Amino acid sequence: MVFWIASLAGLALAYLIGAMPTGYLAGKWLKGLDIREHGSGSTGATNVLRTLGKGPAAVVLLVDLLKGAAAILLVRAAYPWLWAWPAVTPPAAADPQAWTPWAVAVAGLAVLLGHARPVWLNFAGGKSAATGLGVLLAMSWPVGLGAAAVFGAVLAVSRIVSLSSMLGALAAIALVCGLPQPLPYRLLVIAGGLYVILRHRANIRRLLARTEPRLGQRGPPSAGSET
Repeated sequence: MVFWIASLAGLALAYLIGAMPTGYLAGKWLKGLDIREHGSGSTGATNVLRTLGKGPAAVVLLVDLLKGAAAILLVRAAYPWLWAWPAVTPPAAADPQAWTPWAVAVAGLAVLLGHARPVWLNFAGGKSAATGLGVLLAMSWPVGLGAAAVFGAVLAVSRIVSLSSMLGALAAIALVCGLPQPLPYRLLVIAGGLYVILRHRANIRRLLARTEPRLGQRGPPSAGSET
């Protein structure tokens, strides 16, 4: 019983880490504004860039990356300790080496959900690209670096954040399926990558209509190319 309570508490903590509304707090602390009422209305780093400037956007991007990495590192460090705790009775015949990747993957899903649907902001947050990259880097750095490289290359050429985020997500899916990775990691990256793309539905429509704003341009009020 203690094992399951501790596991659920860990997942709740991962969600709350992701739910920390970095962009919203930056707007409140720096200019006393609700960033959801400006630009695209998102709390992501791109809307922070448009609304608050480069410095705050860089900080928000870094913190969002760290949120994803922190949730993974926390669970990866805590599970061996939890398994060895005398008061805990793990599932019978369960192998901690096989169990931990599943716990890491579920924690990754929880932190992504927290970023996208934060309880503090009526479940309306960012699009999980930056936090997802933090998850990837902590979970499997080759996959994370590959996705980051694709994101950076596409952004350098197109200067369109939404396109870069979606192609980075697709690259992560291709890499996690092509490299030797545990099944839970593959399932998480596939689900998370598709979720990031799904969150960019409006951006896809604007890309097809060639109206998606480029980095440095002010988009329409409903533009949502944030991370």
